[in-house]
Amino acid sequence: MMQISDTYNQKHSLFNAMNRFIGAVNNMDQTVMVPSLLRDVPLDMEVKEEVVNNSNGAANYYNRRDMHGYYILLKSIRNDIEWGVLQGEDRKKDKITSMDISRLEDADGEEDLEKQFHYHLNGLHIVLSKLTRKANILTNRYKEEIGFGSWGH
Repeated sequence: MMQISDTYNQKHSLFNAMNRFIGAVNNMDQTVMVPSLLRDVPLDMEVKEEVVNNSNGAANYYNRRDMHGYYILLKSIRNDIEWGVLQGEDRKKDKITSMDISRLEDADGEEDLEKQFHYHLNGLHIVLSKLTRKANILTNRYKEEIGFGSWGH
């Protein structure tokens, strides 16, 4: 028999966080019929973020803060979760450096794998929650932009 605390803990599991994110992105993908309509539309109605100008065209594309940039980014992350992260020179380096990891080492130089695991698990939960919110916001904003914001409710 499942206890209430088990249900609460399952709600906060990594597996469920990934499923919520993938579900939100799948919903976004099914709702957005014409992704090109998302270009130059800010994700947040109140905040218009700047486009990052970079010498690298691909980086500039992914750093766009319009709805289309988020749409592409969210779908890319979903694919990475479902199919695995591609390894290669063309792939961006992880933002977590070895210096970040070295902070988690003991004075003896021994790695504390449990601390590292919890550090990264917590970070992954935070990022997945933010990405899930972005996918839901994008879906709702798309509905508003094309004029059926109240459909399906």
